[in-house]
Amino acid sequence: MSTPDPHGAAAVGSDLLSIAPVIPVVVVDALEQAVPVAKALVAGGLPVIELTLRTPVALDAMRAIADEVPEIVLGAGTVTTPELAKKAQDAGATFLVSPGATPRLLEGMLETGLPFLPGTATVSEAIAVLEHGLTQMKFFPAEVSGGLPYLAALTTVIPAARFCPTGGVRLATAPDYLALANVGCVGGTWITPAAAMAAGDWDTVTRLAAEAAALG
Repeated sequence: MSTPDPHGAAAVGSDLLSIAPVIPVVVVDALEQAVPVAKALVAGGLPVIELTLRTPVALDAMRAIADEVPEIVLGAGTVTTPELAKKAQDAGATFLVSPGATPRLLEGMLETGLPFLPGTATVSEAIAVLEHGLTQMKFFPAEVSGGLPYLAALTTVIPAARFCPTGGVRLATAPDYLALANVGCVGGTWITPAAAMAAGDWDTVTRLAAEAAALG
């Protein structure tokens, strides 16, 4: 994969589901973790990160990654309001991911001009996203929302929808998800375990990233 232009939506184009087989879903608790974890993911062959906006340092972490690791495709996860979508964009995000998709949130993410994966968990939610002209979406929380059998059933009723299942997906189950016709990639937290993040064990993150990258 070529090094992306880190500026704006052009960094990823419109096909978020083809960047990598696994999008690492990362929680940064301390600002000093941001750049090393991004570099570790790239070293393992996953040049993409979904940095969740769940901690006080998340936006500053995004700015640091955008400045110091331009070769990674930088996404903002846990986008729950239009205001947060704009803050993520200003912090350097080149794509957005939301856990759900209300009409107001959809419009807010659309207004940024960035590509994004709106969260869905039901057929009605997926259809609502399709009605906005969007075919790529997050399926969350995947395992507790029906998992593999549920997504497999959607291939016939809403064949236009393509998903990134996230939530409970593991290295052992990721290949089964990726084998589905309507799944382009999966989201995973297992690549950046909390213990490794806290200890600064970036070699472990690189190893886990390499295992995930090999699924493609």
